[in-house]
Amino acid sequence: MEKLVACVQKKPDAVCRLICFPWAGSGTSQLAQWGRLFNDSIEVFCIRLPGRETRVEEPFAKDMTSVVNEITSVLLKELKEKPFAFFGHSFGTYTSFAVALHLKEKYGLEPVHLFMSAAHAPNSAAYLAVKSIVLPDGHSDLLAIMEILGGNFELPHDENLWRDMALTFKEDARLFQTCSFEKTEINIPFSCDITYFCGSDDKIYDAKGWRELTSGDTSFYELPGDHLYLLKPSNESFLIKHMTRSIEN
Repeated sequence: MEKLVACVQKKPDAVCRLICFPWAGSGTSQLAQWGRLFNDSIEVFCIRLPGRETRVEEPFAKDMTSVVNEITSVLLKELKEKPFAFFGHSFGTYTSFAVALHLKEKYGLEPVHLFMSAAHAPNSAAYLAVKSIVLPDGHSDLLAIMEILGGNFELPHDENLWRDMALTFKEDARLFQTCSFEKTEINIPFSCDITYFCGSDDKIYDAKGWRELTSGDTSFYELPGDHLYLLKPSNESFLIKHMTRSIEN
């Protein structure tokens, strides 16, 4: 469990868990800290994929199915014992969606709320277009891939940091391209509410398709900032308050 999940503040009496899925090229350092910001009713787990942080010696995951299987097998007991919600940002949105879909199809388990951020809806043409991009072998074209997959944000100036991030990002991009989802006319996979967030200065994402993926309510919020708008303290505060209210309701 400690290998897969970062939980900076355990809350055994919490009524719900918020499972966070980070963006491409990153780890748990930002979203795990939300555990200190939510009140005692919500415990935060942040997912750590292989190939980074304490798992840096492990090979990167080979496909999204293996990621979904690991997360499900490790967390199944916890997900069965109390209500849970998912928050995913960018690449993390697709990971969280894949996990949620698997939990619903195989175990009949569903989040009380899906919070999605800065990503195309998985039933959109834009999503399929990004999936078909040919990833470069070297770092020369990687910047372009990062802008397509990751949106508009400032990259680190430190060369070692940039190299590590670029390698991880490329592996996450490859992982994303192994996602599979086909929406049929009669198939509405979820009944929970879905909230979608994005940054006002980020690229435009095709997000309206989320409405077709649940029989619950869908709502959309644009916050000031670029692709990593959620790191701005004012936006972070808005997200924490909004998610707390949504989960507690």
